Amino acid sequence: MKKDPFAEEMKINITHAANSWRVFRIMSELVEGFEMLTSLGPSVAIFGSTNANPTDRKYYDLAEKTSAKIAQKGFGIITGGSSGIMECANKGAQQAKGKSCGLCIKLHNAEEPNAYLDHDYTLNFRYFFVRKVMFVRYAKAFVVFPGGFGTLDEFFEALTLIQTEKINHFPIYLVGKEYWKGLLDWLKTTVLEKHKNIKPQDLDLIRLSDDPDEIAAGIDKHYRETKSSENF
Repeated sequence: MKKDPFAEEMKINITHAANSWRVFRIMSELVEGFEMLTSLGPSVAIFGSTNANPTDRKYYDLAEKTSAKIAQKGFGIITGGSSGIMECANKGAQQAKGKSCGLCIKLHNAEEPNAYLDHDYTLNFRYFFVRKVMFVRYAKAFVVFPGGFGTLDEFFEALTLIQTEKINHFPIYLVGKEYWKGLLDWLKTTVLEKHKNIKPQDLDLIRLSDDPDEIAAGIDKHYRETKSSENF
């Protein structure tokens, strides 16, 4: 059957139009995120698993306590707005009477935003990459609890951007010494020593601590020394 050139051209035009409108959706998410997070003030992003695993209860308690300690220093708390570690972090922020922000993502199986988010600081994103821009641009530190691919994605993106000097340096804390030990050993023995794919100073970008007071104090010290408003 012979193809109709006019029908084919119409399909192409429709595709082009759809792509153009997608650009506007991306722009609207960027604008909304910039406006909200600018008003949030100095903040810290906390990442971790959404899974309600009873064996991880200690990390939930630690996330809540760490978040509260950071909020008491005057920082807002930013999470992905979901359950698990993120919910505990938002809860800790509210208990310390700090600002509690949720940058939620629209997924086919996504849960409702957790109950500890401030209404004025809750956003729903369609695009992961726009959401990640917000975390990286406005957070004065990343605090990374045990989690899966999403948590690792945020962690390694921040490391890469700091390593390549695409953004200003900010502290990155890993919480959960038992959980992260294997990854850190692999980075040191395989990635650094065996294959030389990173430099020794690159590992200095990572701070490992299970002490909420140490984490809060370290973040506060770095912010007072730099006073950066955005990271890029």
